[in-house]
Amino acid sequence: MNSDNTQNKFLKNENVQQIKTNIKMKNVIITSFILALVLSSCADKSQAPAAAPAPLLPVSVITSANTTTDAEYPAAIQGTVDVEIRPQVSGNLDRVLVDEGAYVSKGQTLFKINERPFREQLNNALASLHAYEAALINAQLEVDKLTPLVQNKVVSDYQLKTAKASQKIAAANIEQAKAMVASAKINLGYTNVTAPVSGYIGRLPKKQGSLVSATDVEALTTLSDVHEVFAYFSLSETDFINFKSQYAGNSIGDKIKKLPPVSLILADNNAYPQTGKIDMVDGQFDKTTGAITLRATFPNANGTLRSGNTGKIRLGLQHDDAILVPQSATIEMQDKVFVFTVGTDNKVTKMPITVIGKSGTNYLIKDGVKSGDQIVLSGIDKLQEGQLIQPEKSAKVAQITNKK
Repeated sequence: MNSDNTQNKFLKNENVQQIKTNIKMKNVIITSFILALVLSSCADKSQAPAAAPAPLLPVSVITSANTTTDAEYPAAIQGTVDVEIRPQVSGNLDRVLVDEGAYVSKGQTLFKINERPFREQLNNALASLHAYEAALINAQLEVDKLTPLVQNKVVSDYQLKTAKASQKIAAANIEQAKAMVASAKINLGYTNVTAPVSGYIGRLPKKQGSLVSATDVEALTTLSDVHEVFAYFSLSETDFINFKSQYAGNSIGDKIKKLPPVSLILADNNAYPQTGKIDMVDGQFDKTTGAITLRATFPNANGTLRSGNTGKIRLGLQHDDAILVPQSATIEMQDKVFVFTVGTDNKVTKMPITVIGKSGTNYLIKDGVKSGDQIVLSGIDKLQEGQLIQPEKSAKVAQITNKK
């Protein structure tokens, strides 16, 4: 029994030792694995690629220059004469002697109104005139008969005075009858509706046989003299002040004489081949819009422009020592325009600018940058505030200038 117990104790002790050994082996394996992971991580970090180099971007130093900006203003075009052709007497439209869009000369008959009622009125007036002329002759005879009788005191002078009064009434009736004849002739003449100026005929809403009247709401047609055309456009109060300050002269009239020619941009964005001249400035500002109207006159000998055309007046304004920035060097965000300026540490700053005009492909700048500042010219769509760059200067982009 004792030997069996001793053997069992020995076996138990051997099992305990084996378990401890196994635990130690597991701890060593876990520690080795963790150490391997740490070493692998450190190796990965040591092999990580270096940070990307700062991008090489073209920059330019902003300079000031004398330049001209083009400002465009919506314009309404009218002929030098735009008239409505209306009848001055009532009657049936016998004939329409022109077609829509036709060119007519001054004095040419356009419409013929039935003249028979007016010819009868003239005949009636002439008949009245002849009757009054006969009455005057009769009155004169009466005066001639009574004059010697009064002188010889055969009859009283009362009868002579009455005869002379009748004579004056007859003479007055003749004058009235002559006026009626003249009026009838005028009305008869109005049955021929003629062109007051040379120009182009508009639409013809009234056709042959229509009853027309001087009180009609709608005119017979319109007539436009467009050998020259007027382009009306408006300037705001600020634009007008700047406009006036550009040119010498003590009065608006003096300034107008020194204004340069202006261009007309048509609805298809092409420029009208001939330049115009500003020749009128309205006498006051419109209280509703706060703008003042100007007029430019353009030659139109071939009739290219018609009344009712629209377009834009392109007006050049001179600027001295202006700050210019290429449009390609700007970025627009939320209705604001920005450039990226470059500091002495080659880091960029996103700077808002105030644009007051365009000159070619450049913006004219009021605020935001100044002469001597450096800006990035391209590649700005991927730049971020404070980013480091490598400035690249070349002869082509070293300066931004625009000569007068």
